[in-house]
Amino acid sequence: MSPINDKLTEMYDMQTKLDQRIITERGISKTTDEWVVGLTIAMESEIDEIRREVNWRWWKNSKPIDQTALQEEIVDVWHFLLSLSRVVGMSPDDIHRIYMEKNAENHARQSGTSEKEGYEVSK
Repeated sequence: MSPINDKLTEMYDMQTKLDQRIITERGISKTTDEWVVGLTIAMESEIDEIRREVNWRWWKNSKPIDQTALQEEIVDVWHFLLSLSRVVGMSPDDIHRIYMEKNAENHARQSGTSEKEGYEVSK
């Protein structure tokens, strides 16, 4: 296992413990569907918080970006993403493997070598 994957595994395990604590202490019982919906709504909320940290409103005066707050909001998304990964049965090794496969496919799409329709490169 690579050092990066070791770190992903550490984060995954820490999130699993936090999730288990919350579920136990709060007596939560949800179906997979309910978890997926709840976690994706939570991620959408965190993404909105990320957006609020940057100057996306072209009609307002810019403000300094608080890098610390921005990074904390991004990490909040990671918390929910790790939980979602666990809920749908993905291990850290699965995350790594599927990411590597999809990244290679995304490069193939950009170079026009993908078998997926719509990514042919015009010359």
